[in-house]
Amino acid sequence: MINLLRKLNYISIHYSSMVRNGITTLIDFFYPPFKKLMPLHTFRYAACGGTNVTLDISLFFVLYNFVFKKQIVDLGFIAFQPHIAAFLSSFVITFPVGFLLSKYIVWTDSSIKGHIQLFRYFVIVMMNLSFNYVFIKVFVEYFHIYPTIAKLLTTVVVIIFSYLSQKHYTFKVKGTKVPSK
Repeated sequence: MINLLRKLNYISIHYSSMVRNGITTLIDFFYPPFKKLMPLHTFRYAACGGTNVTLDISLFFVLYNFVFKKQIVDLGFIAFQPHIAAFLSSFVITFPVGFLLSKYIVWTDSSIKGHIQLFRYFVIVMMNLSFNYVFIKVFVEYFHIYPTIAKLLTTVVVIIFSYLSQKHYTFKVKGTKVPSK
């Protein structure tokens, strides 16, 4: 039994290392045209974040249109509008994907323990959701900005906040600076 557990642990470590190296190699392959615009670390952040956002929007679209079929989702004890059910369902998938990409591809030098990183990541994600709500509401209802433009402006603010928060809070490196390469 112990040998089986050791073999499974070895396979798990070996497989996760292969996946991490494969993703990093793929991202780094597309980096050269962006070399003059940003450091490799920032490019990896953008690539991982962009991938996770694309996954989120794609999941939302499929869930809303084809799984929930634009109908109220009634669980018996609570009912959700289809867009809220799609949002919550896609969040359940993209939250861990985003965290794992951040931890193992972008912020690999962090000295903070994994469970603390996960909690901090969750706090930042909740703040980002709140910022999205508040900024879009203010831009649309008080400044009368078209909703799509308001969403774009909000996204820029949230991305900057998220990057700085992840770098200096969630995945910070104690005693040293986060590498730019």
